[in-house]
Amino acid sequence: MRALVATGNADRLVELTNVDEPALAHDELLVSVEAFSLNRPDFLWLSVPNPQWRVGIDFAGKVIQAAADGHGPAVGERVMVHAPDGGGGAELATAKPQFTTTIPANVSSETAAALPLAGLVALRLVREAAIKKGQRVLITGATGGVGHFAVELALNAGASVTALARPGEPVDTLIQRGAQVIYSLDEATEPFETILESIGGGVLTQAFAKLARRGTILWFGAASGQPAQIDFFSFFPDRSSMTLKHFVYSEVEGDDAADLQELINLVAKGVLNPHISRIEDWSQTSEVLKSFQTGSLTGKAVLTVKT
Repeated sequence: MRALVATGNADRLVELTNVDEPALAHDELLVSVEAFSLNRPDFLWLSVPNPQWRVGIDFAGKVIQAAADGHGPAVGERVMVHAPDGGGGAELATAKPQFTTTIPANVSSETAAALPLAGLVALRLVREAAIKKGQRVLITGATGGVGHFAVELALNAGASVTALARPGEPVDTLIQRGAQVIYSLDEATEPFETILESIGGGVLTQAFAKLARRGTILWFGAASGQPAQIDFFSFFPDRSSMTLKHFVYSEVEGDDAADLQELINLVAKGVLNPHISRIEDWSQTSEVLKSFQTGSLTGKAVLTVKT
């Protein structure tokens, strides 16, 4: 079968190569892959010396062999898969039932492939922050995969959401859903009870000044690649308290299969609308990966697998 394999070449990170078909463990499904999406970890793992990473943390396709232990979807069912160890960038890929859910008929494989990692992070962020009706929430990186979902989920919970984006980024959908879009934290005039922050650097530093007394910042990324400086003396003289938490989606409580099912159901109902900015043939994967390096990708990039 064909699969995308790391080259170790910074100019072309992956290439299509013939490899052996994957061997199935007794608790794994075999999936014929129809589409997979790229995530920032794909780029980061491929950028290390002598990379062994196989792209495809998130993918969708059809089950062609069920798990020997009897768990999970049956042969012929369309499935969405989250594979933390990668491997979805191939004609065939294995899947664990606990990281797999079936796809409703009204959801395409391309849409499903864009959902798992970003959706899980956003769903658990909103859950961890206990966002509720009327709460003032700031979400940075709002046009990214996670940010876009987080805005939609927070709005669905009834929060008053302010979304930070960069000038020129597509924000019409966020505005239509009810978010207030700003392009600088200087535009924010009222304090926020909750901030979901993924830029790091100066944005995280500025965010502290926009936090309400006893507010919470959940920090889950550093897209800027810059360190943040925190001046704790700025919290005086009123001695206002706050909470800063580094959020990691895999380290909070949650049933992976149930959460994936919830996410795909929300997409089927139109509550979540994956922001897919690029759909390309998988032969273009290396070119699409360069957009992570340049920071030019907004939303999700999905690659279709042609067998």
